[in-house]
Amino acid sequence: MKEKGVILFIAVFAIIASCKKDDSTNVEVIPPRPLAEVEAENDATIIEYLKTHYYNYEEFESPPADFDYKIVLDTITSLTDDKIPLIDQVSTMTIPVSSETFNLDEDVTVNHTLYYLAAREGIGESPTVGDSTFVAYEGQLLSGNIFDSNSTYTWQYLPFFLRGYAAGVSNFRVGGEIISNPDGTIEITGSGIGLMFIPSGLAYYNNPPLGSGIFNYDILVFQVNTGLFIEATDYDNDGIPSIMEDLNNNGNLSDDNTDASTELSSGFGFVPNHLDRDDDQDRILTRDEIVIDSEGNISFPDSDGDGIPDYLDADS
Repeated sequence: MKEKGVILFIAVFAIIASCKKDDSTNVEVIPPRPLAEVEAENDATIIEYLKTHYYNYEEFESPPADFDYKIVLDTITSLTDDKIPLIDQVSTMTIPVSSETFNLDEDVTVNHTLYYLAAREGIGESPTVGDSTFVAYEGQLLSGNIFDSNSTYTWQYLPFFLRGYAAGVSNFRVGGEIISNPDGTIEITGSGIGLMFIPSGLAYYNNPPLGSGIFNYDILVFQVNTGLFIEATDYDNDGIPSIMEDLNNNGNLSDDNTDASTELSSGFGFVPNHLDRDDDQDRILTRDEIVIDSEGNISFPDSDGDGIPDYLDADS
């Protein structure tokens, strides 16, 4: 009996091992979908949503005494077919997205449409995509499932956030005076309140955060309350506002890295210009290779006359 038991154990073990081996060799790796295909699908889905939904614009137009100034989305039905659909109220902006952004094998650039709505215009100016902004926000999927929110204002350096989110926030005006409440909370008078619909190519595409409730190619919807911003934010304190370090003017500060080849060979890792205090890696700080006058105006010397300013020219 004991010998038969051992033989049986070996047979079972062999079967299990065989199954594990088969499982490992049969794992199917699904490649990312083509960027243009996903963009077209996302855009059609957003448009259909905008045609069939509305928001509580009437409350924003004539706010009740206890109105919380929160955007509420709802479906247009036979009982609400007199409501103005979102498609007739949103604005759009076109943002080109390179397949390189998501390390796709294809080599294409596809225009993506960002849809946004200002439910309440702020009384201040609008930040740029390179500014630090004081924002309260809520993020959800088209299904209505909320994946992230912060009801209190928090500072956000926009280049650290999703490209579509940063672009959306830059379309809204901020508020004015800060008011401290007895309960310790604050309010900002005349803050901007907006809504944005972000296709996946301007969000996470096929690589959403684990456990976030966001899935591959999901469209994201953000409601934001824009309070304040730091004008001409200079995040790395090199004397040049971050937005001026978007050298290719595409609204994506993370793909501007003048000294990328030097950083690669030196093993320092890639640091885009808006985070780099020495943009050309010549061991002279950027701040020491520019000139800032008494009024804050910046000029960019080109000591060797080669058309490249010193702060971007390692051999100047």
